Amino acid sequence: MDPKSLVDQIDEKACLDFLSKMVRHKSHSQTDGERELARVMAEEMTAIGLDAELQPFDNGERFNAIGRLKGTGGGKSLLFNGHLDTNPVTEGWTVDPYGGLVDDKFIYGIGVSNMKAGDAAYFCAVKTLLDAGVKLKGDVVLTFVVGELQGGVGTLAAIRSGVTADYFVNSEPSDLVAVTMHAAALSFVIELTGDTRHLSKREESVDAIAAACDIIPRINAMTFSGARSETHRSINRGHVGVVHGALGRNLEEWRPPQVADFVRLRGSCRYAPGQTQEGVLADLRAELTELEKRFPGLKAKLVPEMIEGRPLMPPFEVTPESRIVKAINRAYEAVRGEKQPTGAITPTRFYGTDAGHLYKELGMEGIVCGPGGRYNTMPDERVDIVDYLDMIRVYILTILDICEAA
Repeated sequence: MDPKSLVDQIDEKACLDFLSKMVRHKSHSQTDGERELARVMAEEMTAIGLDAELQPFDNGERFNAIGRLKGTGGGKSLLFNGHLDTNPVTEGWTVDPYGGLVDDKFIYGIGVSNMKAGDAAYFCAVKTLLDAGVKLKGDVVLTFVVGELQGGVGTLAAIRSGVTADYFVNSEPSDLVAVTMHAAALSFVIELTGDTRHLSKREESVDAIAAACDIIPRINAMTFSGARSETHRSINRGHVGVVHGALGRNLEEWRPPQVADFVRLRGSCRYAPGQTQEGVLADLRAELTELEKRFPGLKAKLVPEMIEGRPLMPPFEVTPESRIVKAINRAYEAVRGEKQPTGAITPTRFYGTDAGHLYKELGMEGIVCGPGGRYNTMPDERVDIVDYLDMIRVYILTILDICEAA
């Protein structure tokens, strides 16, 4: 069967039903439901003929589902990577977040965009090839990991167990654009200590809230030293997301006539391949040194915020000339009849994904490209049906390009 016939004949209803089934599993991160969905995915891969296993990690408390479609030999191998764990449900939903509802335009559910649609798309792509009797030269490896929301611990466990391939596709929601670069993430805490006075003697004080108001827009406008190019600098971003100021380190709020002498800020920075955490922190400290000059008597302390057991998401980069990038570009154009947007694209360039671990730990060339994104992590989270189905078609053609029909 020629590639065009394959993509024209995917079983759309079966593909939507499979995604709906995934959504109906309540797989919130670090729960029994997460483990159950991993078991289900291993069973589903076994049922269609893959060599599948449940891979335990974290002292056996969590599981990845790993499957391999063995090729006949002579082709390149391709690994698909996506996570099963989801965020919890927020307020504001108007449909059942676990119903897997499909209407004439969307499929709905918690985690359907981030990122069960991507997971289901590569499963259905492989199933379509198997149902059509296609044999491949290269291996296809399907990884359904957990723990992405804890910094990618599941993908790191898979890597350290020996899972690898020549190329990878990470299926995080990108609205089908080909993301060739994204940032690393670094969280930080800044403590500003001033000198309090009653409002009657405000001129003698060092107002920590005023200092915070000065530094926040400067941090939010920052780029960082050591960028390799303007494209790399374009994925630099500082952001303060938490501000709390009052009296003393315990942030007493009952005495507003006094000038606040303590503010705690929490924020995050994004930086590019080639830049370092140490460099970003040095740039932040330099800003705080200048702040202390503008507010004599102020003391500013900066601490990177590290959560035990949660690794940092590294940056990711691949040359647009890589075979995997060209393969997915060709597949997209064949399916949609237009050039695929490719590069360090907003908002995806500010994401953190498991692609960073595959890039850093294994040196693999890969691409971030998946369905969903525009309705990501919000009430009534949903994915355009046409995007989901087109992603399956793009993955089918990408597999045939990289792994080659036997």
